[in-house]
Amino acid sequence: MFLAIVLFLVGFVLLIKGGDWFVDGAVGIAHRYHIPEILIGATVVSIGTTIPEVMVSSIAAAVGQSQTAYGNAIGSVICNTALISAITISAKSYADVDTRTFKTPVIFFFLAATLYSAIAYTTGSFSRLIGIILLAIFVIYMTITVRQAFSGKLVMDEEEDDGEEKKESPLWKDILYLVLGAALIAVGAKLLVDNGKIIAAGLGVPESVIALTFIALGTSLPELVTAITSLVKGHSSLSLGNIVGANLFNLVLVSGMAITINPFQVPADKLINGHNASLLVDIPLMLFVMAFMTVPALCTKKLRRYQGIVLLIIYAAYVCFQFFF
Repeated sequence: MFLAIVLFLVGFVLLIKGGDWFVDGAVGIAHRYHIPEILIGATVVSIGTTIPEVMVSSIAAAVGQSQTAYGNAIGSVICNTALISAITISAKSYADVDTRTFKTPVIFFFLAATLYSAIAYTTGSFSRLIGIILLAIFVIYMTITVRQAFSGKLVMDEEEDDGEEKKESPLWKDILYLVLGAALIAVGAKLLVDNGKIIAAGLGVPESVIALTFIALGTSLPELVTAITSLVKGHSSLSLGNIVGANLFNLVLVSGMAITINPFQVPADKLINGHNASLLVDIPLMLFVMAFMTVPALCTKKLRRYQGIVLLIIYAAYVCFQFFF
């Protein structure tokens, strides 16, 4: 147990430093090519911070642990939205959300979520074909987003810059920070998850709860570190884009990869009055918290602190439900 605690703390330190480098590299690239930070957050940063989910879910699927593969993806979306984005929204209201770059990942998320939910409710089984379709959605999203960025449609306006003359760092340095940051985040997250599971097991936490809460939170720590680092460094748009992009990637990349490796059924080990708790609680909650965060932003171009507070309350209630019901 002592060694697990030490390695857990080492993973936490690696996450913090990796998040710092990752944000610096991403912001440097965004400024170099005058690309909005929210776009970089929804693509490059999101892929980097989703690496732990991809690793955990793919390994779990390969060894037949469908509960972990399924719960990690759904739980991570809920955690990203109702905890991580809620923290940044509560700390700072977004006075002006750039809907040009925000709406694309949101639209793709709900398209993927509709497909995912329809399969879960109608057949209860995810075939390899569904996994391939989800991965295809990921490729289409990345292609459209990158083409929009470099066609000039989403290039940063002059007024979006802070007006200060900033000395650009060399491109190789930005890329190095991005790669090293992602590597440290991945290693740190693995240490946290592996040793966190040992600690949790030692404390007697049920395995079904670990999948949707502890593992989901552990693999979402890169998003949390990136969000806090971005907020501290004054790049809140990068954080917002990262959350939405990461949620999309949890469905199309993380789940798509896991399902393609080893198709599985919706886990039904937890029941409410004889009904699958995941279909009654997890999936509806995933859709609700994303709608609660994104729909007001698309309609009013604003995100308010009350949304963050409500989301935090929802997440606290969800965790309590998982542990005590």
